[in-house]
Amino acid sequence: MQLEIRPDPAEVGRARRWARSRLAGSGIGVDEPLAETLILLVSELVTNAVVHTGCPAVLRLSLPGQDAAEEVTVRLEVADRSGRAPVPRCVDGDATGGRGLALVDGLADRWGWSTEGTGKRIWCELDRCGGPSGSAAPCGGGAATCDGLAYEAV
Repeated sequence: MQLEIRPDPAEVGRARRWARSRLAGSGIGVDEPLAETLILLVSELVTNAVVHTGCPAVLRLSLPGQDAAEEVTVRLEVADRSGRAPVPRCVDGDATGGRGLALVDGLADRWGWSTEGTGKRIWCELDRCGGPSGSAAPCGGGAATCDGLAYEAV
């Protein structure tokens, strides 16, 4: 499933609402930690696309079905038409921005990017470890690097 994103900051909230509405029927409860992490990742990746590219984008979600096993992987992708690669940069504690990809790195189990036509696709995946629906948590996530400083796409 996918959502077309305009290069407008108001689209970030629309993307969060859309992603939350897609959780129904996926076997992931809206109050489950995995759902909250997913919504935060949607917010960060869509914000980066809107703020740093000025181009339309496409948000894609791959969610499990209602009858999925307890251990599932959720995939989120944001594709845009900008050929500018996400270049990590360090920011200090006083910076008002620049922490988006550090959050993605810390929250997602895996993430990366690839070229797509004349643009790119940034993706991340979350694994849900075993446990009953509504109480299972994400399995982990990466560790932010850069000696505790944050970095983002520029």
